[in-house]
Amino acid sequence: MTDQRIRSVVIVGGGTAGWMAAATLAKILTTRYCDVTLIESDEIGIIGVGEATIPQMATFNRMLELDEDDFVRETKGTFKLGIEFHNWGRQGHRYFHPFGSYGLNMEGVSFHAHWLRLHQLGEAPRLDEWSLPALASERGKFMRPFDAGNSPLSQIAYAYHFDAGLYARYLRRYAEGRGIVRREGKIVEVNLRSEDGFVESVTLENGDKVEADFFIDCSGFRGLIIEQALKAGYEDWSHYLPCNRAIAVPCESAPEITPYTRSTARKAGWQWRIPLQHRIGNGHVFSSDFMSDDEAIDTLMNNLDGKPLADPRIVPFKTGRRRQFWIRNCVALGLAAGFLEPLESTSIWLVQSGLSRLMTMFPDRTFQQADIDRFNRIVLNEYEIVREFLILHYKATERDDSPFWDYCRNMAIPDRLAEKIRVFEAYGRTFRENDELFNDTSWFAVMIGQLMKARTYDPVADIMPLEETRRRLKHIADTVHNSAEYMPTHKQFILENCAAPELAAAA
Repeated sequence: MTDQRIRSVVIVGGGTAGWMAAATLAKILTTRYCDVTLIESDEIGIIGVGEATIPQMATFNRMLELDEDDFVRETKGTFKLGIEFHNWGRQGHRYFHPFGSYGLNMEGVSFHAHWLRLHQLGEAPRLDEWSLPALASERGKFMRPFDAGNSPLSQIAYAYHFDAGLYARYLRRYAEGRGIVRREGKIVEVNLRSEDGFVESVTLENGDKVEADFFIDCSGFRGLIIEQALKAGYEDWSHYLPCNRAIAVPCESAPEITPYTRSTARKAGWQWRIPLQHRIGNGHVFSSDFMSDDEAIDTLMNNLDGKPLADPRIVPFKTGRRRQFWIRNCVALGLAAGFLEPLESTSIWLVQSGLSRLMTMFPDRTFQQADIDRFNRIVLNEYEIVREFLILHYKATERDDSPFWDYCRNMAIPDRLAEKIRVFEAYGRTFRENDELFNDTSWFAVMIGQLMKARTYDPVADIMPLEETRRRLKHIADTVHNSAEYMPTHKQFILENCAAPELAAAA
């Protein structure tokens, strides 16, 4: 039998996506299986604004067998229990999208239904009372879970904030230490085989040609191979998600390090706030159809916690995705594959998910079309699910104070999202379908948080007498409050476990 094993892989581009790919190949395939070369140019900057993650990031770190304290220290990272949303449902309104679940399911019925039963009686005003991540965030607390029996302290879900540039460097050290070769250089040409259109090599600015059996395009928005050479095409989703520019700027740290990302809706978009050990990352995502660059910059600069540490940087983008993520012997990851604004911190997860799918369908040199088609179908579905969750934040709002929000409130939405909304509006039910990224708790948190209303609650919640429902919900809330009090402050936890030198010295 002819040996068709992939012998060489070239990763085009560094940054978060490129070095995540390199680290994954180094860990799973190892250099005994194939040679891996990553090509990047120091002259080409990385976008580097995606510094917040979701809990699945811990799975990636465990796969690489990273020491979490070392990872957080080296990337000057912090921990994240969820996202706080300001001014989304209406001006002056706040809600929290936590990691983990609310309360406990009881008598085979979801906690959401029992809470909604009391809420509609005016007795359970704040959903946060039954979420440890939400209450801990409110009080600036954090700790890792430990074996505490049935206590919520046994199941604390969390993610990370980190400096994207430092993270890429951290993974570079990891990958190069395991045999991945980095080549400095700017690619000026992609060379296709005349007989079948497969990528044969890339040519560097100095004239060198780098050949490989398989190419991973992590070249950012340019899509150097997947788009410029292989003509994948791009599906524009800006009619659903109209923001098309971001202004990014870091600023000085605040005295306390909050264990959550904050998203504040503005007149024509929203502002992010991501606390790190050494600074706060800030950005303003907006639509240029409804706001000028100058006004967007002023809005951002007037809403910082401290002195800016750099000039604001403009990043234009077009929300959407490649029509094909994998063509012939090239697969695209990260911004080369598509872009969805970081409203729910999904950018790095989409890289992680793409890598996971790739490793379960890693090809040989015959590049079976069935596997390529399956990969494209699954990744497309993952992008669409994230897209629909993001659209919900814009669509479900009472805001009518600007033309931007009027557009969002009245825009047409995908059928699958419209169905989820109809199901919620009937009985307040939310469902996670087909292993989609966001579970029923996430959908419930955002739908309730965006001030959506259900006509009634799940009728099966009546299986429990009303007084028993009140008693149990009070007991759960008391337990959650006591657990939040037990936790150390977020800053204290970092100082005791994973502080970067600057934070340790300042303390």
